[in-house]
Amino acid sequence: MSDHRPSILVDVDGTLVDTNYFHTVSWWRAFQDIGEEVPMSRIHPLIGMGSDQLVHRLVGRESKEASEAHSVHYESFKKEIKAFPGAAELVRELARREARVVLATSSDEEDLERLREAVGADDAIDDAVSKGDVEHSKPAPDIFDAALKKFDLDPERTLVVGDTRWDVEAAGRVGLKVVGVLTGGSTVEQLEEAGAIAVYEDVAELLAELDNSPIGKLLSA
Repeated sequence: MSDHRPSILVDVDGTLVDTNYFHTVSWWRAFQDIGEEVPMSRIHPLIGMGSDQLVHRLVGRESKEASEAHSVHYESFKKEIKAFPGAAELVRELARREARVVLATSSDEEDLERLREAVGADDAIDDAVSKGDVEHSKPAPDIFDAALKKFDLDPERTLVVGDTRWDVEAAGRVGLKVVGVLTGGSTVEQLEEAGAIAVYEDVAELLAELDNSPIGKLLSA
């Protein structure tokens, strides 16, 4: 039987969990390891983009060594990963309002498991798509396209929650609209310029304003 519930695709890093700056530092160290001096001010705006595209954008070439070094440096931060206040509560409220909640992340399966543990709302999460489900990373639309196809979701009754322009651009390429949060470090202007239909300070504010948000309106339609 088809699932006719409206769907919310939720990014994880920078949206539900406070990890974008951990990734920034990890990439900064990784580039030093391969002999590249790349300031954090250039790295941070690209967090949320797939690692392959991020590396090429910053050093002009692919580097498996840089990606591997990033993974090594990021490992030391994993024990410090915390969800943003309101993350679990938002996910559970979406489920309570009969939304289908799907995590959509560029993280691999192993990292996703740790992120889900940090959020602590697995009882309210229906499904997830991650790095292993796609060929191309954000801002390519593959992660959202995979969710739509894998779970037979209706794009007209699906919204995305994300924290970077890469989320907004990727979702827009498959006709999905995005509600943005500022916890990844992007500004209101950057998210709106990319096409976000609403922007909130964080998931706690989105939860507090849910009734009047695009998500609330979708779920009450």
